[in-house]
Amino acid sequence: MFRNSSRLLSLGVVAALIAACGGGGSGGSGMSTTPPPTSQTGNVSMMVSDASTEDWATIGVKVLSIALVPQGGGSDVTVYTAPSTVPVVNLAQLDQIAEILGNVSVPVGTYTAAVLTISANPGDVSLVVANDPEAGFAAAAGSTIPTDQIQIQHTKGSSPNLTVPVTVTFVSPLVVTANQNNALDLEFDLAHPAFLVGHVPPAAGMVLWAVNFNGPIRHHPLHDLTRLVLRHLYGDVTAIASDNTSITVTKEFPTEPPVNPETAISTMQSLTILADATNGTIFYDEDAKTRTVIKDFSAETSLTGKSVRIAARYQEDGTLVATRIWASSEFNNVWLSPEGHVLHVNTNTNVVSVASESGGAVDLTVDANTQFFFREPQNPAADSMPIATGTAFIADHDLVRGFKIHASVVDPLATPLVAQSIDIETAVYDGKISAPDTTGFTLTRLFRTAKDDYVYTLNYIASATANGDDDSGNAITGFKWWNFAYPTLLTSGSDAIANFVSATDGSVSFGGAMGTVPSRGIALATWNDPANMNGWAASSSILMPSTLPLGFVATGLVDNAFTMTVIGGANSATVDVSTGSGSATLVYQVDCTNGVVTVSPIDVTTSSGLASLTTGLATGAPVKVYGVPQANGTLKAYVLTYFTGQAPAQ
Repeated sequence: MFRNSSRLLSLGVVAALIAACGGGGSGGSGMSTTPPPTSQTGNVSMMVSDASTEDWATIGVKVLSIALVPQGGGSDVTVYTAPSTVPVVNLAQLDQIAEILGNVSVPVGTYTAAVLTISANPGDVSLVVANDPEAGFAAAAGSTIPTDQIQIQHTKGSSPNLTVPVTVTFVSPLVVTANQNNALDLEFDLAHPAFLVGHVPPAAGMVLWAVNFNGPIRHHPLHDLTRLVLRHLYGDVTAIASDNTSITVTKEFPTEPPVNPETAISTMQSLTILADATNGTIFYDEDAKTRTVIKDFSAETSLTGKSVRIAARYQEDGTLVATRIWASSEFNNVWLSPEGHVLHVNTNTNVVSVASESGGAVDLTVDANTQFFFREPQNPAADSMPIATGTAFIADHDLVRGFKIHASVVDPLATPLVAQSIDIETAVYDGKISAPDTTGFTLTRLFRTAKDDYVYTLNYIASATANGDDDSGNAITGFKWWNFAYPTLLTSGSDAIANFVSATDGSVSFGGAMGTVPSRGIALATWNDPANMNGWAASSSILMPSTLPLGFVATGLVDNAFTMTVIGGANSATVDVSTGSGSATLVYQVDCTNGVVTVSPIDVTTSSGLASLTTGLATGAPVKVYGVPQANGTLKAYVLTYFTGQAPAQ
């Protein structure tokens, strides 16, 4: 989710580029899943989410199980087990939104961590390159990475039962009380530089991709379920309530990678979905080609047994309410609606291209009847009403590359496809920050395809606008922001804007073709705030590290600082490394020895870890740095990768 995650900007592959080699990893630990005896339970909604990446159309993973770790010891409690046919969750579709895995009953108690078990056999992680990745990306646009080029780190067991167990410590304990609703969101951070490491050979050769789950998965605290944007869920309707207020749906996943016609993978997870009795639920019958607004299901007696796609939101009591429902006797009819990130917006032809999971693009024509929705689950009336209709919305650049959408078409068999509705699930602007002041700031974004470039100025939301809660549960109003590497160190309140302006006022100069490294960031925008009626305003921002090209140590680490040069630069610059507990630079050693690539975290808050880094940063050693420019001209390193073994490509 956006509040505690970072979205990929210029971080490249979310990876360090190093020399090619082959092999796999090892390691891991086991877990116990016997639940403790108890007579009371509470309900926990299980979800996964992630940050986005423009370079990948599919990052598919198989989550086998999730278990909770009780405070004070005792057996772990399994809260999610995948069906026999394990569904693939495409992380690239979960940009700042959550996928519901299911609602489960959990023994009352306090839990401090979760253990995810991820399937790690060859082929269990699938990678498909986006249609238009950034310039210099180390794989062809739209290509599927062969299985033998994907290395999954820290596996346990033996084939065909290889797994990666990942323990995720909670930011704050999860307290499950009797007859109360809770939610757990576990986030895969695609923007983490150690998640996907591309191994680029010095000369022509096979590029390998190391997948590392240890570190890039973290807990995303949910203080207000009503603000959580959920991915459209799929299911099969098994019953209509006797009072017609709700339907029961068995959760389903679409097959990944997609097949034609698309099929569903059934689960044992059952969800109750209410109609919106106050604002109405928009109901699309894909078989009859009708659109109605319903406040209960009394007129939909034939719905049992049909496939549905549902845009839902949580209420404060943990119940799910449908904003929109698409229904058909065929699963393929409800699935066949483009979902993904906006790839291109052509204001001359009124065509919006949406990135597909197969590495291609789906073109949608926007006409005078196309309705645009912006997901605001915390505001039910707004969540179910279009914010705009027709072509003027894209002509005004209110829909740009990088927005995450889920569209529906008038007729899936028509050519061209005409968009009936476009759900904007996340509206994210990103790029170089300039002209920050007390009113707003400008983001300049450059893509490989120049027609997608934009320069967009955002006002901050009004100081009185409700903006969620902090990690202590205190309500926030007005603009908030945080640094990429320190997602729990939220800056909000009366000084938030002044501190943001100060933090984005730095730059670092390497001279030469590299020039000056500016501050970069992303902004999550909201619609129709008092600060910008009928337009976008920035509710949140993440100060992102600028990614540097491959660099080389000029002078080694002394007093937690070193200097480096970069390819294309004419002079060196100083990089500061933090060793403070809770705010330390994230350091990784990437080793390539005897055909095996290993990605290892280095804890620089310890003397041994700091000694390892000092040794690794010898003069001339290759290094990758992701950092934020400071006002004094230095670069504050948020993530640092140094290399041992075979040298990386330049």
